[in-house]
Amino acid sequence: MGLPHFGTLKPTARMYKLVVLLAALLALCFTMWMASSLLGTGYGRGIPLPSAFGGTRHKVPLEVGRLPSVRVSYDKPAPGERVNGAIVVLVRNSELQGLRGSMRMLEDRFNRRYGYPYVLLNDEEFTQEFRDGIATITKNEVRYGVLNSTMWGYSPTVTPEETRVKLEENKDRYLYGGSLSYRFMCRFQSGMFFHHPLVRDLDWYWRLEPDVKYFCDIDYDPFVYMRDNGFKYGFTIAPREIRSTVETLWYHTREWVKKHTHLLPEKSLANWVMGTDGHYNMCHFWSNFEIVDLSLYRSEAYRTYFEHLDRAGGFFYERWGAAPIHSIAAALLLNKDQVHWFEDIGYEHPGNMHCPRDAVMHARCVCDPARSYTYRSACQTRFAKVNNMQKARFLQLIHQSEPEYASVAESVNI
Repeated sequence: MGLPHFGTLKPTARMYKLVVLLAALLALCFTMWMASSLLGTGYGRGIPLPSAFGGTRHKVPLEVGRLPSVRVSYDKPAPGERVNGAIVVLVRNSELQGLRGSMRMLEDRFNRRYGYPYVLLNDEEFTQEFRDGIATITKNEVRYGVLNSTMWGYSPTVTPEETRVKLEENKDRYLYGGSLSYRFMCRFQSGMFFHHPLVRDLDWYWRLEPDVKYFCDIDYDPFVYMRDNGFKYGFTIAPREIRSTVETLWYHTREWVKKHTHLLPEKSLANWVMGTDGHYNMCHFWSNFEIVDLSLYRSEAYRTYFEHLDRAGGFFYERWGAAPIHSIAAALLLNKDQVHWFEDIGYEHPGNMHCPRDAVMHARCVCDPARSYTYRSACQTRFAKVNNMQKARFLQLIHQSEPEYASVAESVNI
């Protein structure tokens, strides 16, 4: 039959072989490019297109979250021991979908491999609808508990009548200013939750709330990490408190300090919450996320501190929250080596979010570090800079600023 001719061109057998070889090579390049695109960083983000397909494109940099790494199996339990801990949630029946979302993310990111139980607490009985909705989210143990009137009630020195007056005065001053249930919640989270029968035998707890987000794979056990490194308190976000909600909190804290100096450690993180003027600077750990060695809250120091504040009435007559109370206590009773910032845990609670900007940390996350509040927070920056304060220096500053609190003493009828 012979080789076909193209006008005056008379190709040889060798030329046809070269053409076939070139076509095969281009087909192989195209196949490799498609495979890289589909299995690598997304459509069109693999190796550069060869020039035969329209010129070489600039390669799109690999997303940090797609850097090659050893992937774990989320279908098998993680190896290693567990601590005596649980994930503890205060939740209402009406918050079912919000909690399902939070648990779904925490399960996917961490707990489906580590299997810690959930303790769900409510001021009323959980409905069957709620229990059924939670059962579809996790295979881990879920314990349900109800709060009694002691845990979900008034401080011993306040009255419902005076509380109603204060709620009316504060309802337009700040968020939840007129909410009684919010006051019950703050008091419970500050000094009651760890006494609940479902919590009192735990050594560790991880607080979870409805409508929060977890952005990063957590490929280790934070409980075990804290225990092995001597940490007592772990946090992610540290903002400033609204001053009008805690107008007399530092005054009452100072009064407790003066009566219980023997319970203070020789060095502490006190200068994270207190300036050189002896005043509270409003810095606090956002306690909607906290991982805590519960021996801190069960200590004589914390117990007497909470009881002192509970008698002062500020949970109801002002709006003292668990976050500033936990934070002040942690700062006064722990040293810096006992407090840990979980920078690698991307987290969002309505109002603020944290997303790690470190490349290695961010490789396991699906969030935008540019949106992260933590790297703009003055309190977060302060935490990184301050060192421990000696007990003698702390008490000196308390004494030097004493005259400035005389007017506060008059306002609280002391």
